[in-house]
Amino acid sequence: MRPSAPASEIQRQLQKLVRAYILAGLVFMLLPGTFLGVWNLMSLSADRAHHPLSPAWVQAHGHAQIFGWIGTFVIGIGFFSLSKMGEVRAAAITRGWIAWAAWICGVTGCWIAGVYGFAWRWLLPLSALLECCGYLIFFVIVRQHRPKVPATGALPIVRKRPEAWMRVVMGSSIAFFTALVWHFLVALCVAMIGAGPQLPARAERTLLAISAWGFLVLSVWGFNARWLPMLGGFRTVDDRKLLWALRLALTGVAFGAFGWMVVSAAIITAAVFLAAWSLRILQPLAEGKRLHAFPVFVRIAYGWLFAAAGLGLWAALSDQQGGVAGASRHALTVGFVATMVFTVGPRILPAFCGGFTLFSQRLMIASLVLLNAGCWVRVACEIPAYEFHASAAWSLLPVSAVIELTAVAVFAFNLLLSLWRPPVRQIAVRAAAA
Repeated sequence: MRPSAPASEIQRQLQKLVRAYILAGLVFMLLPGTFLGVWNLMSLSADRAHHPLSPAWVQAHGHAQIFGWIGTFVIGIGFFSLSKMGEVRAAAITRGWIAWAAWICGVTGCWIAGVYGFAWRWLLPLSALLECCGYLIFFVIVRQHRPKVPATGALPIVRKRPEAWMRVVMGSSIAFFTALVWHFLVALCVAMIGAGPQLPARAERTLLAISAWGFLVLSVWGFNARWLPMLGGFRTVDDRKLLWALRLALTGVAFGAFGWMVVSAAIITAAVFLAAWSLRILQPLAEGKRLHAFPVFVRIAYGWLFAAAGLGLWAALSDQQGGVAGASRHALTVGFVATMVFTVGPRILPAFCGGFTLFSQRLMIASLVLLNAGCWVRVACEIPAYEFHASAAWSLLPVSAVIELTAVAVFAFNLLLSLWRPPVRQIAVRAAAA
């Protein structure tokens, strides 16, 4: 029993590290992410766009949502993957905490510089650099960690090509790091010659193209390919079509980064439909699998993705006041990404954090219903509000924000209660002892 104690202790420390990433992601989701977005929207709705908000505030909100929430979750899941790759060294856990500290300080610093303008000339580039360092430490840890290969013979080891879902996740990781490096370079330029902490419009469009359609969407596709057949009863993924969707999406992101927005939107729209086809989202479930809430909300999420791609193409062709582009971004980030996180996250994150179970299935469904209701109101009202200055639409925008904030609070409350209770193994040990 004694030799196995260090390994079990390292496993517990790894679970604590993953839990720290998930909890930090929840904090970013609730406070600088969603709450700041609600505040922004209420202020803008009250002024009816006569006194537009500071671009730095809006960018700080988006940064906290994309990198503070989803980015932190993705890195935490990446550290969990170490437990499935063989023996984990204690040094990797230590470096993981260093990466956590650098990442959290970086995201927080970017938010403070954007919202408060505090010492932004040095805080903005320093925070962006800390994000790059935190991600690089994480990447090196995962890259250097390899499963232990038993010496069972003299035959040479044949390394297989990564599975399709892993290659999609790799593509999203490249886009993730590219976005971080681009943000650092732009932040450095802004610190030297800018008049405020906001990024220039052209640089922000490039960052959004890489972050949204490169990092976020590809991450979801990769994890969907890995988990949807297992968790939701979807049919086996068509790897060949999925890899073509990956190539198309990266091509579209590249065109978008260089300003060819119409071409980018058209290619990305094609990639979206090809990815849904390859993941068999709209096909009947595998035999013996009954329809339940999980596949329903997965399909709703992909409906939002189709809407985001279509609105993005519309915006590239004829958007005038930014309403169509804003509706497209919201359909993508909240409708697709957040719905997918709210659907898949409660099923996997408690287990990843140390064998916990979900506190309430009903709270999960409630958060999903509220989230999609708020997103529908927001997307439906944003175009008439911005493009046609419709007063009724402006009045409904804060309502959508409050509904979404409630959904986020319910989701976070459900996860926090899940992590508060003892793990399944501990409950089983107590029951056996009793």
